[in-house]
Amino acid sequence: MAKNKTTETDINVIDFINSYVENDAKKADSFRLIELMRQWSGFEPKMWGPTIIGFGSYHYKYASGHEGDAPLIGFSPRKAAFSLYVFMPIEEHKHLLADLGKFKMGKACIYAKKLSDINITTLEKLCKTTIVYLNKHHICACKEK
Repeated sequence: MAKNKTTETDINVIDFINSYVENDAKKADSFRLIELMRQWSGFEPKMWGPTIIGFGSYHYKYASGHEGDAPLIGFSPRKAAFSLYVFMPIEEHKHLLADLGKFKMGKACIYAKKLSDINITTLEKLCKTTIVYLNKHHICACKEK
């Protein structure tokens, strides 16, 4: 069984942003996302793998036997766009995307160039519905809160 690449690390989140993000506007957006996701999740930011900032965690196990841990919600301030890990692609959540703003959908994340392209109220709803879903369907750190 392959080992998961995206695991929680001890890298300092602030140091990561200051060294990895070159654009001042993206740096400011990164710090704002940390503030918002901390508030919405109730968890402190942690680095997951080399570039993902995650909040809380849950344990998943697939029918194949593959299992691991992942952040409840999170983001990565990539050069081209933010990768937002805030959405469970299930039918009852898809309606929330209509009011999100300017974004592209990936397989496992939402891409947005800057925070001002996104409706923050809708982003909050996406984050909170994702946490509720993960809490209901997985072993989740949010159950301990």
